[in-house]
Amino acid sequence: MSDKVIVNLATGMEDSERVTVAFLVGVAAAERGQPVRMFLTKEAVRLALKDGAIGVACEGCPPLPDLAERFASAGGRLQVCPICFNARRLDDTALVAHAEIAGTVPLFDWLGGEAATVFSY
Repeated sequence: MSDKVIVNLATGMEDSERVTVAFLVGVAAAERGQPVRMFLTKEAVRLALKDGAIGVACEGCPPLPDLAERFASAGGRLQVCPICFNARRLDDTALVAHAEIAGTVPLFDWLGGEAATVFSY
């Protein structure tokens, strides 16, 4: 059985609490040593940009930059939907180091036919 984790996130900073929860799940898996891909679509693609994950979602919530750093430091990867990214005319040179523009076929290639635990936000 695979221990791979996919966190699917379609919401960006317009719903910062949802972004926080997605990163909390991703951080938990990555810090346990599980291979994690956060698949970013729609407005969430902006989170893959430098200074994309900013602020604090709510009182008592951890700062998003801290969660994003923990996710990266633990080996988590951001996989950015190319259609969503290009539709927003974003600059791929502004991506964080642990992000790549890659669609669903590369995501399935990463799975290699194995099962994965999927969280969707």
